[in-house]
Amino acid sequence: MVRDAIPWVLSPLLAAALAGLLGFWWLVVPLVLLAAFMAYFFRDPQRAVPSDNSVVVSPADGRVTRIEKLAPDDPHSPTTVSIFLSPFDVHINRAPIAGEVTDVTYTSGKFLMATRDEASLVNEQSAMTIRGEQMTVVCKQIAGVVARRIVCWKRPGDRLSLGERFGLIKFGSRTDLVLPHQVEIMLSVGARVRGGVSIIGRINNGE
Repeated sequence: MVRDAIPWVLSPLLAAALAGLLGFWWLVVPLVLLAAFMAYFFRDPQRAVPSDNSVVVSPADGRVTRIEKLAPDDPHSPTTVSIFLSPFDVHINRAPIAGEVTDVTYTSGKFLMATRDEASLVNEQSAMTIRGEQMTVVCKQIAGVVARRIVCWKRPGDRLSLGERFGLIKFGSRTDLVLPHQVEIMLSVGARVRGGVSIIGRINNGE
């Protein structure tokens, strides 16, 4: 469980204790169950990260909802891969490649359904650029209808190892990857992925 979970877990537990002291026993069980769900939501499982630095791993758990060229008619156009996280997925975000964080930009915005294509343009989001030895990628944390709190623990100048935790989005969200054209995508829309483990693509320097 990540440290950001502490107030979300302790608050319903303290409320349950107070309800019990005041004799409102019918409130105790729902509040304890709420605390248990918060602990489950903010879980932080260990992951076996690949050792191959030529791959791009998933930055989040969830379902791939979009794989699309930014400019479909340009063979050198970057590719966007969108991953939708339900409230039951692990919400820790992990570095898709190893490298240096060169930029972190937060943008306030709307709270459209995270599965909508325009959400990547108009929703509240934080975009982090990572420059690795073989490629530079942009990883976007995008808020949705329920998610209203984006957390990014890294700043420009920080270094990330492959699969390292860098933040989370609270209560349902979406994570986008913008990949250079040299990356060969290894999965398709509808695939289930796990952050830091599932391989999104592989750099192809022959192109």
